Amino acid sequence: MQILIDATKTNPDIRVFGLSLVEHLLRSLSRCPLTPSGVSVAVHSENEVVEADHPVRRASAGGRHGDLHVTWEGGTRSLGERVSEAMNSDRDSDWLILSGETIVDARLIPQMAELSGNVFFKSGEGEECGAVLRLEAGARSSAPLSGLNGHTVLELTESLAADGVARALAPEEFDGYITKLRKDLEPYLFKIADDSARKRVERFMFWSNYKGSTDFMTKYVWPPLVWIMVRPLARWGVHPNWVTIVSILATFLAIPLWMEGWWAAGFGLAYLMSLLDSVDGKLARVTYTYSYIGNILDHGLDLVHPPFWYLAWAYGMSNGDTQSTLFQASVWMFGLYVVDRIFPPIFKSRTGRSIHGYLPIDVKIRTFLSRRNVNLPFFTAAVAIDLIRPGDGWEVSVAVFYAIVIWQAVCAVYHARRTLQFYNVEKGSAPA
Repeated sequence: MQILIDATKTNPDIRVFGLSLVEHLLRSLSRCPLTPSGVSVAVHSENEVVEADHPVRRASAGGRHGDLHVTWEGGTRSLGERVSEAMNSDRDSDWLILSGETIVDARLIPQMAELSGNVFFKSGEGEECGAVLRLEAGARSSAPLSGLNGHTVLELTESLAADGVARALAPEEFDGYITKLRKDLEPYLFKIADDSARKRVERFMFWSNYKGSTDFMTKYVWPPLVWIMVRPLARWGVHPNWVTIVSILATFLAIPLWMEGWWAAGFGLAYLMSLLDSVDGKLARVTYTYSYIGNILDHGLDLVHPPFWYLAWAYGMSNGDTQSTLFQASVWMFGLYVVDRIFPPIFKSRTGRSIHGYLPIDVKIRTFLSRRNVNLPFFTAAVAIDLIRPGDGWEVSVAVFYAIVIWQAVCAVYHARRTLQFYNVEKGSAPA
C-alpha cells in the first residue's frame, strides 16, 4: 500500500493540538498497524524539488515518523495528474489518497487498506466536506485519472463515484469498537479550513478519547481541568511520559504522608495524581505520542498503587498498630483488590470486550465501582468530617473505610459472576 497526501492547498499555520495538519496525518500513519511501502506528500511549488524551508514541509518536520519512508513532491500538477503518474509508475501497488487539509480517523487507514476495490469515505457538509480514497492497483475510469475533475481528494472521489468506479465505505465494513476506550465510535473525517473548525475538531478529539465506561470523577469532575491542561501541554510539545512521571511521584509521596497523619498533603498529592492520570492519556492520544513504555508506566501505576493507599490510610488512622482490626481490614482490602483485578483480563480474553462495558448495566456499575477514583473522595469526606467535628476520634473515617472494604468484596463477587456468565460466549460477538 502506497500513501499519497495532497497538501497542495494545506494551510501550514493551522495547528490542531500543536501539530500541523500534515504532521497529524504522518503521526497517525506511523502509529497505525499498516506499514505503507511509501508515503508521498505533494505540495504546491514551482520546483519539483521541495526544499526543507517550504512552509508545509517546515511545519511538518518536527515529529518522529517511525519507519515511514516520506518523500516530498513539488510542482503545479493537479491531484488527478499526480495520482495517474504515481499509479503508472508503480502498477502493482494499491493507493490511499489523503487530503492534507483534513484530520482523518486513524482507524480508517488500516481498515480501508484491507478492503478490495476502489473505496472512499466522505464526511462533512459544504466547505467542511472531506474524503479519503482507496484505489486498487490498475484502477481505471472511463476518462483518464489525469483528466478527471480532481484538484482535491473530494473532487477526485466524487468524479470516480459518479463514474461508478469507486464506492462508498459500507457501515458494516468498519469496526468501530475501541477496546481501550470500551466504546463504539463511528469513523470520522474533518476538513479544517479556519480557526473555528479547528476549535470544534479539538473539542471533538478530546471528548472522543474518553472511555465509554469510567468512574464518576473521570466522567464528571476532571474533564474541565483536563481540557484546560491538555491544550497548552500539546502546544508546548510536552511528552505525556513526563506527566506520568509527575503522577508517579505524587502517588508514592502520598503514602508516607498519610502514614504520618499528614492527611491534607497526602490527599492533595492523591488528587493531583488522579487528575494527571486523565491528562497523560488524553495528551498522548491527541498528539499520537503514546508508546509502549508510556502505557506500561500509566497502566502499571493504576494497577499497583491503590492497595498501598488503603494500607496507608489504615496505618495512619490506627497510629501504626498493624495488629488492629482496622489495619487487618486493609490487608483484606489488599487481597480483595487483587482478586477483583483477576477477572477483567479473563473476561476480555473470552469475549474480546471489556467487562466494564459489555452491557449497559456494566457501564452504569463502572461509574461507582470500587476503584481509586470512587473510594478516594468518599474517604476524603469522611476524614474531613472527623477533623472538623469535636473530639479526636476516627469514627466516621473508620466506618467509611469498612464500607469501602465491603464494597470491594461486592464488586469482586459481581465480576466473578459476570466472568462465569459469559465465559463461553463467542469471542468478538456483539453482546445480546
